[in-house]
Amino acid sequence: MKTILVTGGAGFIGSNFVRHVKGAHPDYSIINLDKLTYAGNLENLKSLEGESGYTFIKGDICDRGLVDEIFKKYSIDTVVNFAAESHVDRSILGPEEFIRTNIMGTFVLLEAARRYWQTGSNDTATSKNLFVHVSTDEVYGSLGEEGLFTEETPYAPNSPYSASKASSDHLARAYFKTYGLPTITTNCSNNYGPYQFPEKLIPLMIINALNEKPLPVYGDGKNVRDWIYVEDHCSAIDSVVHSGKSGEVYNIGGGNEWQNTAIVRLICELVESKLGLPAGDRKRLIEFVKDRPGHDRRYAMDSSKIKKELGWAPRHTFRQGIEKTVDWYLDNRNWWERILSGEYMEYYKKQYEER
Repeated sequence: MKTILVTGGAGFIGSNFVRHVKGAHPDYSIINLDKLTYAGNLENLKSLEGESGYTFIKGDICDRGLVDEIFKKYSIDTVVNFAAESHVDRSILGPEEFIRTNIMGTFVLLEAARRYWQTGSNDTATSKNLFVHVSTDEVYGSLGEEGLFTEETPYAPNSPYSASKASSDHLARAYFKTYGLPTITTNCSNNYGPYQFPEKLIPLMIINALNEKPLPVYGDGKNVRDWIYVEDHCSAIDSVVHSGKSGEVYNIGGGNEWQNTAIVRLICELVESKLGLPAGDRKRLIEFVKDRPGHDRRYAMDSSKIKKELGWAPRHTFRQGIEKTVDWYLDNRNWWERILSGEYMEYYKKQYEER
């Protein structure tokens, strides 16, 4: 049995991972530490409320006292660090919080793990201790029309967000090299799927198409991303937790390269079909807007290492995943309407004020 500290477990990928683990490993104990910023939403995990082996703690990964207390109280043997400020546009407007959370927060977690796992008096340093640091393909910078990011690609971050994640990746590596802390870093391509906050491209376009609002596309819309369905990413992290080698880096990609305009058009077609609208009814809402600064042209991941060494492979093509995603947003209108109105934050804010 493992006791896993999942940081950022109320966010998009983190909450999907928590549900994945509870389904795949019901005997595991999960401690979910989340600050509940705007992107954290406990409604993502409503099905787990009150379930044995699941504990939610509202708190900040930069809070050293709290993090130390969690390690000691719950005898943490595995950390999966999802906690991060992750929206590039927000990092351009206000980078300070990205530096604080993504760099200092990761440092606090690594220090707590080092102290707790490697202090002889605690006698907790075992072969099952593991710190999985979840990162992004954006640390590698931008690709040309050909080629793939590998685990050996030099870092070349182009936004405050990717620079902060690159820094935290280097910290995880340094703690393995310097202290022998069992760390693994994963760098993943763009995720999409259920429970994704509406500021991101795919949920924003789905919701705007459903509400017949403009569909803004940066620049010429030809920026390319490698997309992975969030359930496939979670299964990859699960494989890393159980079979990954300490000190290694694993790239995780979906093998689905799509231009932004092609994605938006496909979403329009799916929404038109599911709502019984005439062809082109939602495509007319597409509008090209001024490109954002430092907008990387293309990302694409070489995932051959994790496939070969851990036997993992994504199960969803982009078309399969995007149709499931559109269906989810159609079926869960109340979830995203509460986010757009801000009601979801008020509910949980009140809940914690009353405790």
